[in-house]
Amino acid sequence: PRADMAPEIAAAVGFVSSLLRTRGCVSEQQLQVFSGALREALAEHYKHHWFPEKPFKGSGYRCIRINHKMDPIISKAASQIGLSLPQLYQLLPSELTLWVDPYEVSYRIGEDGSICVLYEATATKPPGSKAAGSYGMLTCKNQMMFGRTSPSKNYIMTVSS
Repeated sequence: PRADMAPEIAAAVGFVSSLLRTRGCVSEQQLQVFSGALREALAEHYKHHWFPEKPFKGSGYRCIRINHKMDPIISKAASQIGLSLPQLYQLLPSELTLWVDPYEVSYRIGEDGSICVLYEATATKPPGSKAAGSYGMLTCKNQMMFGRTSPSKNYIMTVSS
């Protein structure tokens, strides 16, 4: 198993950055600075809490959480580009859980939302092969609902009797 956490961190950083990008108000240059700061902060934070042989060990420690309280790692990275806490609360979901584990990065928006996988790799990849993953790609149907409080106008509901 690999000890490198770069693909998982890249997926997590790409996801949070895409949330900021989607909401606008943040320039591409600011996003690059934020992404770099977040990547460094996560690598440092996870350094002694990364166990590829036991991927769920330390999962709680690696969890990034916004639940009406901003995750300190995100607020620290955001402060590098001058974003205040009130601005962050406006730009990011009020309920977000992001799990960064060896071989898998997933998230949930809202307490009752679906868990969506952002990145997935198998623990037994042959040497030299690239891990399968989708950096920053959202794999859930509810990605379309980002930033919306109600369904879009072209939302179709079917009812069977």
